[in-house]
Order: sequence, then C-alpha cells, then structure tokens
Amino acid sequence: MPDTDGEPMMQAAVLGAGSWGTALALLLHNRGVPVRLWSFEPEVADEINHSGVNPYLPDIRLPDSFRVESDLGVALEGARLIVTVSPAQYMGSVLSDAAAHIAPDAIVISASKGIEISSLSRMDEVHARYLSDEIMARFCVLSGPSFALEVARGVPTAVVVASRSREARTTVQEAFSTERFRVYTNPDVTGVELGGAVKNVIALAAGVAAGLDFGYNTQAALITRGLAEITRLGVALGADPATFSGLAGMGDLVLTCTGELSRNRTVGVRLGQGETLEGILDDMRAVAEGVRTTPAVRALAERHGVEMPIVSEVDSILRGERPPADAVQRLMLRDPKPEGWS
Repeated sequence: MPDTDGEPMMQAAVLGAGSWGTALALLLHNRGVPVRLWSFEPEVADEINHSGVNPYLPDIRLPDSFRVESDLGVALEGARLIVTVSPAQYMGSVLSDAAAHIAPDAIVISASKGIEISSLSRMDEVHARYLSDEIMARFCVLSGPSFALEVARGVPTAVVVASRSREARTTVQEAFSTERFRVYTNPDVTGVELGGAVKNVIALAAGVAAGLDFGYNTQAALITRGLAEITRLGVALGADPATFSGLAGMGDLVLTCTGELSRNRTVGVRLGQGETLEGILDDMRAVAEGVRTTPAVRALAERHGVEMPIVSEVDSILRGERPPADAVQRLMLRDPKPEGWS
C-alpha cells in the first residue's frame, strides 16, 4: 500500500514475537507496510512460518505471506521503522545486539511496558544506552489500552504515540493508523512510559481483590487510587499530569485492571485465591510484566520520596511477606487524609 504521497511505505521491523509484537506486525502487514517480525526463539519462528500460528497468539491464523526471522541482522536489514517489543527485563540485551544493525535515520518505537529492575530505568532510558543521540531525538513510545488478541482480530482500538519529535510521532501515527486502530500523538514520553508500566502493578492489586471475592466498590477504589499513585510518581519524574487522564494512563489502567485477557490481573486473581507466585509463573508461557516491574516501581518511588501504598503492598504480597487479605486491610486502615493526586 502506498502512503499519502504515492511513495512506497518504509520497511519495518518488529523485535519480539510475543502476542503484542505479533499483533503489531500483523497490523502493519495488513496495512501494506513491508514488515519483518523477529523472534528470539528460533523454534517460534519456525512454527509460525510452517503453520501460520504463533503459540503466543494461538487463536489468530496468520497470512501465508507473513514471515518471521530468527536472525536479528536479517530482520533489521533496510528497516527505517523499528518497533521494540521485547520484555522489559531483556530489552537491554536485545538492543545491545541490535544497535549495530539499526540505520542512523531509523525511527525506533518502544511498545514494551515496564521498568528495568537492575537500573530502575524506563524503556526510553534503556534505549538511550545503546542508540545514538540522533536516533533518540526521534524515539517514540506506543502505549494505550490494547489487548494483543483484540488488535489482531481488528477490534476498534485507540492508542497513543509519544515522541519529543513532532515529525517522528506524526510519521508513526500515519504508519499505524487504520479504520480499526486509531493513533493519537503526545509529546510526553516520560508520562506515556510510566502509565504503561505502572498500570501493570495496579492490575495485580485489582486481580488480588477479585481473587478475594471483593466487589466492584473495591475495584473502583483500586483503579482510582492507583491512578493517583501513578500520577504522583509521574509528576515527580517530570511528566505532564494530564497524560495520566488519557489513553496511556486511565485508559490502559481500566483495561488492564478489569479485562479478563490481562495477564497481570490473572496473576493477581490467582494470588488472591491462595496460589503461590512460583506456581502461577511456572504455569504461564507469556510474561506478566507487573511481577518484575513492581519492585522496580517501589524502589523508584522510594528514591524520589513518592508515597505509593498500593505498589508497596503488592510488592509485599509478591515477596511472600504478607497474605493478600492482610495487605488489603493495611490499605484500608492507613491514616485518614485528604484525597490527593500530585
């Protein structure tokens, strides 16, 4: 498919063949963008290429023309639009290998949602370690309420792309926009990054409450107060508080805390029902980013003097320091105070 000027669309590469990376690569493919999907696991690439089905997204039959590469250099050859979708804790390793193959005029878009636990870095900060200042000046973040399965099925979805470069975010907006996938723009990279990462922690809490058979009142309280915690941290790190009222903040938070397709909410539900974290994770193939992001967010909040009681209690549950019901009681019995956001 040509772009609006009649020129062929730029070559794209999606690094990470999990459910979300596959859904984004499929969206670009169906949009007419030439795209290569890279899988860290050669066996997954082989399975997709031979069967047309990704084990991480088994309900979606991929087109015969959809191809996956297991060679990073081949996947990135000629790519000018590069989407990184590796799990947050492995992003640095992937970028270390990928950096030499990334063209200096490429636009790099992070679609991963997490905080690197070893350094407490956002994904833009991780990318900045390996990519040139020239590339980082165009760096973009894609986030918002978007379950991979629903995007792959063509369910109407709205997301946001953030970049400090107006030209870059507009280019990405045009590349991804379809009649079923609406892309808004935002200059607030920090806010969009944090909204996408910290909502996974609050989703764990919402899942725990559901697993304990608490009702809608509890869910509403966790979502609202969770948003307050995300906003406080964001403001402390220089984000625009208005960002958290948008798709990357409230939108993604509501989806992840209430949707049954949410892996983080599912982990929380099972914790609330009495299962061990080790047993839950052993039973899951896909990554629930909130599990590793929680201690990173708690440490980041402590570093900046930001009060995040929900995050702290979730971390205590994950560490096995406190039963879920006790954590909820501790939240309810905190000292009375005014409702505050930032």
